[in-house]
Amino acid sequence: MELNEEQLDVAETELKRHLPFSLPVYGVLKLRKRLTTNRVTVFVDSWPNFCVIVCRPHCEQKSDFFKDILVFAKDETLLEETIRKPSVVDWSRYLCFGFNRIHMKTFKAVAAEKAVPCRVLPVCHMMILEDVSSLPSIDSSGIRLGSMDQSHIGLVNQTWQFGDNPGALRMIQSMVANYPSCCILDAEGKPVAWILVYSHCAMGMLHTLPEHRGKGYAKVLICTMAQRLHAEGYPVYCFIDEGNTLSYKIFTNLGFTEDPSYRATWMDFNELK
Repeated sequence: MELNEEQLDVAETELKRHLPFSLPVYGVLKLRKRLTTNRVTVFVDSWPNFCVIVCRPHCEQKSDFFKDILVFAKDETLLEETIRKPSVVDWSRYLCFGFNRIHMKTFKAVAAEKAVPCRVLPVCHMMILEDVSSLPSIDSSGIRLGSMDQSHIGLVNQTWQFGDNPGALRMIQSMVANYPSCCILDAEGKPVAWILVYSHCAMGMLHTLPEHRGKGYAKVLICTMAQRLHAEGYPVYCFIDEGNTLSYKIFTNLGFTEDPSYRATWMDFNELK
C-alpha cells in the first residue's frame, strides 16, 4: 500500500527503531519535507506493522539514472512479494535499487523471473558517526567556509566520478538547491573543496581540487557538515566505495564506524542504452 503524509510520519518514527540498517530509507523520510519537487512515493507491505518499505522517486525522464529506489526489509519473502507488484515496481523500465547486500539474491531472482537484465553497481561501506562530540578539534582559521550555489553545479558535475551527463546535472542541482552543503572558497570566492548531501541524507561527493590537496580540507568539511546535520536533527553518515581506501581511512580516523553485516549495494535493471 502507498503511504500518505500522516502515515509517513509514523513510518519515520518506526524506522528509527531499526537504525542503522534502515538509515537510507529513514534519511529519505527525514529530508522529504525540504524537497518541494521530485517527491517520493512510499510503499509498505502492510500497515501499520510493516516489514518492507520501498521509497520510489518520481522519474519523468529516461535519463533519470540517479533516482534510486531505496528499500528496507526485515523479511525476504515479503520483500519478494512486494517488489513483484506492478503498482510498486514497473519492471519494464530502467530501474536502480539501493539495499543491503543480503537482499541481492531476492532481486536477482525476481529479475530472472521477469527476464530483466541486471548488473551490480557500487558496493559500499555505510559509515556512521554515533557521537558528534567525539569529532576532533579542527583548526579552520584562515579558511573561508561557505555553501554551494547554482553557479557551482557545473564544477561538481565535471569532477564527480558519475557526473558529466544530464541526469547527474539535474541530481546535483536538486541537492544544492534543497539540502545542506559546505565548501571552502578561494580568495576569488570560487569553491576549491566541497561536500554535499544526498536525498537519503548521506554526506557525499566530497572532493578537493588537485592543486589544493594536502591541506586538510576534507577533514574540515566532514566535521563542519557532520556538526550541522546533527544540529538540525539529521543522522550523520556516508557511503564509501569498498575500493576507496583513502576516504575510508579519513572517515574512520574522524570516528565513523560501520556494522560489518551491512553493505550498501546498488543494482540496476534494464540498462540504459
